[in-house]
Amino acid sequence: MPPVPRADTRRVTGSYLQPLLEAAQARGVAPSALAAAAGLPVAALERLPDSLGAADYVRLLAAGAELAHDPHFGLHVGERVRLGTYSVYGLILLSCRDFGQAFQQTLRYEQLAHDLGRSVLHLDGGQAQYEWVSNYPDGGRHLVESVFAGIRTFTTWLAGSALPAPQLGFTHAQQADGAEYARIFGALPRFGASANAAGFDAQLLGWPVPNADVGLYPVLQRHAEQLLRERGRDDDGVVARVHAAIIGNLAHDRVRLATIAEELKLSPRTLQRKLSEAGASFQQVLDQARYALAMDYLRQGGLSLVDIAFLLGYQEQSAFSHAFKEWSGVNPGAWRDSGHLRL
Repeated sequence: MPPVPRADTRRVTGSYLQPLLEAAQARGVAPSALAAAAGLPVAALERLPDSLGAADYVRLLAAGAELAHDPHFGLHVGERVRLGTYSVYGLILLSCRDFGQAFQQTLRYEQLAHDLGRSVLHLDGGQAQYEWVSNYPDGGRHLVESVFAGIRTFTTWLAGSALPAPQLGFTHAQQADGAEYARIFGALPRFGASANAAGFDAQLLGWPVPNADVGLYPVLQRHAEQLLRERGRDDDGVVARVHAAIIGNLAHDRVRLATIAEELKLSPRTLQRKLSEAGASFQQVLDQARYALAMDYLRQGGLSLVDIAFLLGYQEQSAFSHAFKEWSGVNPGAWRDSGHLRL
């Protein structure tokens, strides 16, 4: 008998899906129409899922381009990338001392955002080349173009200024007007190249990351390493489901173990056991969710500490301030004052 093909278990996070949905909606494509065109249940995208099959994501990209009649849909998805798109991995990049360290973290933690492909960094004397190897080589050009446009958008934000145009090459043929590529990347890519890659002066790796909080790097790295371990052990996705349920209920003060267990249709004891088997506890997942959200909220200058405490499910600002100091070593006001407001 022929071998039974293995199921594709690769995923993208809900936050990585968000730019695609926003780009489609900006062009008049409703989530229900997008889902239906990609072969998903019509209601699949009514709420942002915690994660989605990577193959489904690739189909959504193709469906979005067709429904929006946008030959540059992948580029426009990438343009909507922001810090939250990359989840914990994005926070780690923000804590790197320079771009060389940021590239190294990308090689290890990119999978925390998606399983669409993997990054490789080549160094040859004074030249560097970033290559992205797709896990879906037949997934179409919009996938590759969205990844590189997202990297360009995020690194420009990270640098705080426009970066030199890379020597960009795509393996696919040019199928759309070149002006949009030049606007986003600073130069027209070379199409029909041997790899999907961007070449640049290796000195760029030594560029500092402005406003980087290098003191947070060890904390975030430990968190990311734990998430990598959970990916290997959390076979039924219980940690991810608990994390998503916590995020959805924080502002309503419904993040007790019993409440989250009920939402997941589990008994509290069963939920505790499943979390333990995945190497986590309910309190750890709750703290991780609050910490990641707290840093994002603190970068938004329009939110007061009282507002943030409420959004994170705390009854008192003092309780939030105490918890944040336990996580980061400083109180939230000092962390914000040290230059972490969103650019």
